[in-house]
Order: sequence, then C-alpha cells, then structure tokens
Amino acid sequence: MQSFRILTAPAAPLLRDNVDTDAIIPSREITSVSKQGLGLGLFAGWRYRPGGGREPNPDFVLNQPRFAAARILVAGENFGCGSSREHAVWALADHGFRAIIAVSFAPIFHDNCINNGLLALSLPRVMVAALAQALLAHGSEPCLTIDLERQEILGSDASVIRFSIDAEVRQRLLEGLDAIDLSLRKLTGLDAFYQRDAQERPWVYL
Repeated sequence: MQSFRILTAPAAPLLRDNVDTDAIIPSREITSVSKQGLGLGLFAGWRYRPGGGREPNPDFVLNQPRFAAARILVAGENFGCGSSREHAVWALADHGFRAIIAVSFAPIFHDNCINNGLLALSLPRVMVAALAQALLAHGSEPCLTIDLERQEILGSDASVIRFSIDAEVRQRLLEGLDAIDLSLRKLTGLDAFYQRDAQERPWVYL
C-alpha cells in the first residue's frame, strides 16, 4: 500500500451531506471485482448527463476545468454512508483521490479508506466550509497541502489548520500498512507463542 506523508495537490469542494456509496459509484457501474477502471463510474449519476451515457454534466464540480485534476476532496457530513461496498473507495482511488476532508464519515467507509491508503480526515463543519469557500474563491486550479507528519493542512489562501488523527491510523498511513501487513508484523510473536504453548500444553498439538 502506498504510504501517505505530505500531499500537495489540487482540491475540489463537494459540500453535500449524506453522500452515500451508491452516489459515489452506482451499482450499475460495478461490473467486476477489479479495482481498475472504477474511476470512470465515480459519481456517475452527477458527473454525466441523464441517459446512461458518458456526456459530462458541466454543472458538476469535477467537470469544471479548475477542479478536474483534484486529488483531494472536501466534503460534507456523513460522507460514504449507505452500503458497505468497498468499490466506493476503489473508485475514488482509481480516479486519483488520495485524501478526503469531511465533516464526518460513515464508520465502515472510513475504515475502507484507511485500508486502501486514502486519508479520511474529519474536521469541524466551520473549518470544512472555510476550506471549501477558499477553493471556490481561488481563480485558477486551487491546491491544498496535507502534511500528515506535522498534522497540518495548508489552505489555498495560505491558512494553516491543525488536525488530530488516531495515532495508529496515522502510523499505518505513514508506513503504508494494510491489514495484511499488520498481520505479518505479528508473525514473530505468534511463532514464539506457539513454541511456548507447545511446551506448556503438548497434548493440544498431538
């Protein structure tokens, strides 16, 4: 899994509350279990004109030239609610997103983000609104810098926002550790346990 340390990248505001996983990637867009290619279906119901085709909807934020290359999404409350489909996170990652800043996240969606190397960062609504307003006010392609090591966000207006994050989640992202990596780290301890246990309870291993 790719580590996350410092990201300076274009950012896009999507200040809608309760964006569910079916809005992030509609079920009709999920045609395989592969992580590749899902970015085309990201926000398909909003990103494309009605009719099931791929004609861009010019009113949707990611179709606007200054936000088209966004790798950071600034979102509202309860982002990623609804079903637990991991395809929603895969679609965001396949499109190029590395971080989502939101007022809050659905718990399963948040965990799926971390397990796939996406930073899911919660901030108070007033801070999220200020970030989004600065992005919208920026004349050209607006960027944010997220420094996970220092736990700071540098806004497009040069403002600095300090944030807190669970220490274990932060370390996993900094080192690029997924669930399998965490398990492998415990193999030495498990081997030692089995050796000790075999001596203390040999009848279990007959």
